[in-house]
Amino acid sequence: MSSPSELRLGTRGSQLALWQARAVASRIEQTGGPPCRITIIKTTGDRLQEAPISEVGGKRLFVKELEDALARRDIDLAVHSSKDMPAVLPNGLAIAAVLPREDPLDALVLPIHREAETTKDVRTARSVRVRTDHVHSIDELVVALGQSPSIGTGSVRRVAQLIRLLPDARFTPIRGNLDTRLRKLDAGEYDALVLAAAGLRRLGFASRMSLALPPAACVPAPGQGIVAIQTRAEDDRTRRVVAAVDDAQASAALVAERSVVSALGGGCQTPIGALATPIDDDSIELIAVVVALDGGRAVRAHARGPRREAAAIGARVAAQLIADGAGEILADAAHAHGAVEGIQP
Repeated sequence: MSSPSELRLGTRGSQLALWQARAVASRIEQTGGPPCRITIIKTTGDRLQEAPISEVGGKRLFVKELEDALARRDIDLAVHSSKDMPAVLPNGLAIAAVLPREDPLDALVLPIHREAETTKDVRTARSVRVRTDHVHSIDELVVALGQSPSIGTGSVRRVAQLIRLLPDARFTPIRGNLDTRLRKLDAGEYDALVLAAAGLRRLGFASRMSLALPPAACVPAPGQGIVAIQTRAEDDRTRRVVAAVDDAQASAALVAERSVVSALGGGCQTPIGALATPIDDDSIELIAVVVALDGGRAVRAHARGPRREAAAIGARVAAQLIADGAGEILADAAHAHGAVEGIQP
């Protein structure tokens, strides 16, 4: 049984999820809130580690069991990577607060190269120097990857955008904790990975980023880099506690980005990118993209305005995307995804 003064915090058990949970617990205590008892809950996404996300990914792949535990009152709050959350939350649940946003961009990671160096004294053994290649532009990236590189990512959004830059690349799903993915890369199973910069930075792997992909090349997932705290809508006590850690800029960005997805009817495995960035203390700029799965067509839209109007800004951008043909692109993507699901055993 939990103490009346403590909060039961539910989280997945991955490296990044635990980092996020501990960060939330620490901030709550720093603002005078009660201690949090962390409870690890395994989600469907955790159990299906070998399956590509695009084949098994429903809208609640990484959050369903956490939300169910919250609704049952087994926990008081759930901590999520907000990009994993569906645009429409279950009845009775709400996002009560978010932490300050980390780097929202996608990052390309190249393998570590080990170079043998012979010392001046030929009688001594070779030493080994380890380095990671860095590139400074998309053009340099294309040269560094060469012909038909194997790129590890299971995100249809990333593939749809990057195939426009790297038409001969082979995109291959990759799952597992961050260190597992990096180990596979360095072992030669992939020529590069595309990962969220936020996860790399939070877990101490920022030095592995070879290139942060600019939004002109790859618009990140809505909510990427934002840690969300979910509670029961009627739990006033917990909502008051977590409100003290809410970051207003990140919250406005998340509202705008989720508003785009909600208006488009997209889920976590649809080719939608959205990124809201602060212009000043009171305003945000939102860019969004919808891309055909084969990269053959893309529509973009953007808008700016006061962050208090974040939801309206998102709806306005979505309306422009729809006017430019996003609905047809998303319908084709949904049809293709449904066909894939239909042949699964």
